[in-house]
This record gives sequence, C-alpha cells and structure tokens, in this order.
Amino acid sequence: MAKIISLANQKGGVGKTTTAINLSAALAKEGLRVLLVDADPQANASSGLGIDIRNLEATIYECLVNGIDPKLAIQHTSVEGLDLIPSHIDLVGAEIEMLGIEDRENIMKRILGSVEENYDYILIDCSPSLGLITVNALTASSSVVIPVQAEFFALEGIAKLLNTIKIIKSKLNPSLRIEGFLITMFDNRLRLSTQVYEEVRKHFGDLVFQTVITRNVRLSEAPSHGLCVMDYDPSSKGAKNYSQLAKELLQRQKK
Repeated sequence: MAKIISLANQKGGVGKTTTAINLSAALAKEGLRVLLVDADPQANASSGLGIDIRNLEATIYECLVNGIDPKLAIQHTSVEGLDLIPSHIDLVGAEIEMLGIEDRENIMKRILGSVEENYDYILIDCSPSLGLITVNALTASSSVVIPVQAEFFALEGIAKLLNTIKIIKSKLNPSLRIEGFLITMFDNRLRLSTQVYEEVRKHFGDLVFQTVITRNVRLSEAPSHGLCVMDYDPSSKGAKNYSQLAKELLQRQKK
C-alpha cells in the first residue's frame, strides 16, 4: 500500500509545487514507484514535468467530478518510476460541481484507493487554498508536508492550516499527521533566513526537516524545460537539497 503525502500551505509562493515535483522525482530516483497527483488548477506540477496539458483526455478533474477511472488519467513522465495524474484549469470549478456528490470529502481517497497498490508513494500537490479539494487531499493522506518560506511572514497563516488539519483529524481522517515542516527559499547570506528557521524550530521542534531548500536559480529554470532539477542540473544545490530531503523522508518512515 502506498504512503500518501499531501504538500499543503494555503499561502502561495512558498515552493510547494517545486517541492512536489522534485521530491517525487528524488523518491523515484531512490528506486521507488511514485505517483504525483496535481490537485492545483494552475497545473504547474503537470507542465513542470513536461506534460502538455492542452491535449489531455483525462485529468484529476474528470476523476473527481465525472468518476472516471484514474488509470485513464495517469501519464508517464521522463523520470523513470514517476507517474503523474495531471491537472487542468477546469479544476477551478470542480469544488462547486462536487457539492452535489455524496460523501464528497472522500472522493480523492476512493480515487487513490484504486491505484495505490501500484505505488510506494503518492504525493499530492494541493492548491494554495483550504477548499474542498485540499480537504479531499488531506482526508486521503497519511501525512502532510508543509513548505514554509524563509521570509518574514513565514508563520502567517500556518495556524489556519493547522486548525484545518485538526478538524480533518477529528472528523474525517484520525490517522492524519504532520510529516514535517520544510524550510524553502533559504538564503545563507541573510540573517533573516536563519532567524526564520530557528523560529520554526522553536515552535515545531523535530517536526522541522533538517534539510532546507536553498535559493537556487536552477530550481527556477528546470520547470520551463519540463524537467525535475535532478535531470536539469544534477550537480546543482537544488538537486542535492531534494535528494537529501528524499533520503531524510525515507529515514523518518523507518522510525
């Protein structure tokens, strides 16, 4: 059975999709079978892995709203061992369309339940909101990774997300836990980055990953080439950071 992990933070621009793409790829490069679910209407994780979203017959939208078999939506990527269920701009309206579906908070759980035996890990790239699709992702997940930008307002909005997680734990998914807080866009030249890291550690202790994702131009360039950073520039700091993060995540699973 796959370990299902959501990447969530309702604050945009924190490196969530970058992490979804590159952590998925790094896990696949560790020899694991990985499925990335792009549950963000912006579909950046899909295009960032080289999938042409204009010519797709089935996406996560059709799975959620029309109940199509997710196997029909799965795309192979250029990374061996990494598959993708792509997103589409239509996902913007999906939450309204899902309102009439019975047991609507568990739709994603049912979708992933039909494919999880084929994978070791399923990662879900959530949209920067706490709407019904994010609730679905968290209900389907065993844990959540929360990317936190190493900037002044880093902790802003985290309380809201933690409250959402608490509600989902109490009402929909008692086994949901926080896998870890991941500091992104870290700049060693700035004292502020270190202060933010220390502040997050002070609040959340061992829940904070030791690995930090440093600011790296290769990380920004890779998606425009439809590649993960490990394939775009394996010697870059970004590639090393995400390889290290995958190893740390796997180490945590053993505990």
